[in-house]
Order: sequence, then C-alpha cells, then structure tokens
Amino acid sequence: MSESLSLGQKGELHAMKYLQDAGYNIRHRNWTFGKKEIDIVAENNEFIVFVEVKTRTESLMEKIDEIVNSEKRRSIIYAAEAYIKKYNIDKDARFDVIVLIAKGGSFETDHREDAFYPTLR
Repeated sequence: MSESLSLGQKGELHAMKYLQDAGYNIRHRNWTFGKKEIDIVAENNEFIVFVEVKTRTESLMEKIDEIVNSEKRRSIIYAAEAYIKKYNIDKDARFDVIVLIAKGGSFETDHREDAFYPTLR
C-alpha cells in the first residue's frame, strides 16, 4: 500500500470520528454509484451530509474550487442524487469538505460546511 493511500485512509477514519464526536450519524463510508464515490455520508437531525475528505501533509490556503474541482463536485452531486433516491431520504442535503493536515501522529481539522451547492454547472 502506498504511503499516500495509507494517509488518505487514516484521514477518512479521523474525519468519521470527528463527525461522530460532533453528533453526526455515519451512514456510509466510500459509498459508490458506478465509478462515482462519496467519501462519507453522514446525517444529523437536519441534514443528510455528503462529505469529501482531503488529507494533506502541509497546510495550503486553498479555495474550495481548488480543493474539489468542478468535475469532482459534479461527480459527488450525481452520486448524492442517486443515494437520496436509493434510500428515500427526506432531508435537505448538504455538501461539506473536511480538509485534514497531518501533523505527526495527529490531524489538524478544517470542516467546511456547505462547501459547495448542488448545481451541475
């Protein structure tokens, strides 16, 4: 297993724990629809939340469109729509990005709620 893949997997596990500690219920991790994938599907009382996790080894002041490009956003939105239909979800959807910066054996966590909106343009 490559080092970056291992770092990414550790990041996703950390993000799941972070969300659980914040009161979210984790519904799925690495949910796929065809070739499209959603890193984490979580929910709270108000929202079904589709989360993209990005793990870095250094802090970069990136804008959301640099972290998650338009093609990736479209892919997540398309998969989220399929998820909502498949599981008959009756909550508003939210698209979050969690950026993790690896610092030794821990992570600095930047949770960006409503990071992008479900428009396909």
